[in-house]
Amino acid sequence: MLKGCLGFGANSRIHTTKILRLSEDLPMVIEIVDKPERIQELLPELDTMIQEGLVTLEKVRVIAYRHSEQS
Repeated sequence: MLKGCLGFGANSRIHTTKILRLSEDLPMVIEIVDKPERIQELLPELDTMIQEGLVTLEKVRVIAYRHSEQS
């Protein structure tokens, strides 16, 4: 989950942390990486959870995946 500090909303209004108020409508990106069939199962649930926003599906090409060995 990434929370943005500035965004341009659907109502053509800038959303920013610089305004002297607590902004509750800052942009947010939540990325989920899983098998396509598992993502498809999740989409109806997302539809009930998201009142406003944008949901996209993107293909990803993994260039490198590294992890350290645990002792």
